[in-house]
Amino acid sequence: MAVTLVVGAQWGDEGKGKIIDCLADTSDLVVRFHGGNNAGHTVVNKFGKFPMHLIPSGIFNKKAKAVIANGVILDLEVLVKEIKMLETAGINLKGRVLISPRCHVIMPYHKLLDRLYEEAKGKKKTGTTGKGIGPTYADKVSYNGIRVADFFDRKNFRDKLSTQLLVKNKVLKSLGEKPLNEKEIEEKYYRLFIKLKPFIKEAFSVVSGTVSKNKKVLLEGAHGIFLDNDWGTYPFVTASNVLSGNITAGAGIPPQKLTKVIGVTKAYTTRVGQGPFPTELFDKNGDLLVEKGIEFGTTTGRKRRTGWFDAEILRFAAKLNGFTELAITKLDVLDQFKEIKICTHYALKGRRVNYEDGDSLFLSKVKPVYKTIKGWQKNTNGVKKYSDLPPQAKAYLKEIEKQVGVKISYISTGQERESLITI
Repeated sequence: MAVTLVVGAQWGDEGKGKIIDCLADTSDLVVRFHGGNNAGHTVVNKFGKFPMHLIPSGIFNKKAKAVIANGVILDLEVLVKEIKMLETAGINLKGRVLISPRCHVIMPYHKLLDRLYEEAKGKKKTGTTGKGIGPTYADKVSYNGIRVADFFDRKNFRDKLSTQLLVKNKVLKSLGEKPLNEKEIEEKYYRLFIKLKPFIKEAFSVVSGTVSKNKKVLLEGAHGIFLDNDWGTYPFVTASNVLSGNITAGAGIPPQKLTKVIGVTKAYTTRVGQGPFPTELFDKNGDLLVEKGIEFGTTTGRKRRTGWFDAEILRFAAKLNGFTELAITKLDVLDQFKEIKICTHYALKGRRVNYEDGDSLFLSKVKPVYKTIKGWQKNTNGVKKYSDLPPQAKAYLKEIEKQVGVKISYISTGQERESLITI
């Protein structure tokens, strides 16, 4: 396995957490390399059910170390709660969790600005999670960020916070919000830092050493490819780069060291928030997907939009990231359908077009072209062997492989960890 990346191949919520949890069993190191607590991976295992937002889902392998690398932005309060949740469940984290001091910190003004910007846009809002992600990344690239390393010298942290509030309070006031109190923020965030301090350590030598020894490293992609800031459906995206190539910037791993890229996709398509969605369903089939798939966001709780499987975006994601294999999740959600459709490509004004041919406005106008597959209408929930799947379910999976051009290696047939077919 050497260095393996698990990344979402759609708009997020694909079930990456389960695939990561299973692969982590044989990993020496699990690494989160981008995004913040706007991501959510739900892991169900013998310890319980865990909504994971910052700590790598692979932490449940007691032999593995978990790294929150420099590309991740941190809500310190959320991270402290997540650590407490895991420790309460009996998961030993001492000496196993490493938090990079280069991580940028989500401050109170970032969350306020996130909300205020959305409110100011009115009907044209982007549909962010409201976690302060965009404003934090904006500060990072405009040299206004506060990093974990800044907390080690309290005077340095105080000075940086003071400078930022000189600017941020003016912006907040102009948008009708009360100015923030510097001392209250300093004291609260320093207390949080003290709780996290035992876990804070530069992880580059650990990551690099593990890779050079050809040990097994598992990288966790936090979002779906089509939320990538450059290649996603901008502006309805996240603030970070989700792509396989970002492992170098986000975790310090050279790209040539990456040996496996597993694209995780549902057996259908979902999306949360605003933005184009060519295969979206507005009928009883869409309602059934929501009901059977329990399609509500781990992070936001928002109802997900649902649609048929979109092979056009999967082909693009595979080429862009160099997928070596696919993991298909929630196959069992399709058990009741008499007919299932696969979008083979898009059409616009009578001609075939591709995802990369235009922007979000362009994608809102394209029409999906479908191939209809006969449903299997048999229970696949909990099936653990490929040979036990109904013939029509196998035919559906083969059609996905044909359309995307990438082999399927994993098929999830239920929430539980054991409900997984490995091919």
